[in-house]
Amino acid sequence: MRPVFFALAIWGAIHPVYYFITWFQAEGWNLWAMVDAWHVNAATSGLVWDLTIAAVTLTIWILVEVARSRNFLSLIAIPATFCIGVSCGLPLYLALRERIVYAKDKRLVRV
Repeated sequence: MRPVFFALAIWGAIHPVYYFITWFQAEGWNLWAMVDAWHVNAATSGLVWDLTIAAVTLTIWILVEVARSRNFLSLIAIPATFCIGVSCGLPLYLALRERIVYAKDKRLVRV
């Protein structure tokens, strides 16, 4: 599944960033103007809050898993989530998490 998750992470990075760059080129490179555009109506505000809650949940999950597994490389999914989006951060984390396999006796085994 790792290749699938990495492919989704790449798609989740490229596709949204294309739209962000397109918007910045048309409207100017003002981050606060983009944040204002996200809250132009109730539907977009709902999507923003949905993704924000998902991003916070993913971050907590990553931090708990890293504390347990010591898979520190997976921490890069947190800035990917908040700088690009959940569409990149979640599949990236799942791909990095696939590196860890738990043995039957609950000892951590790295593959």
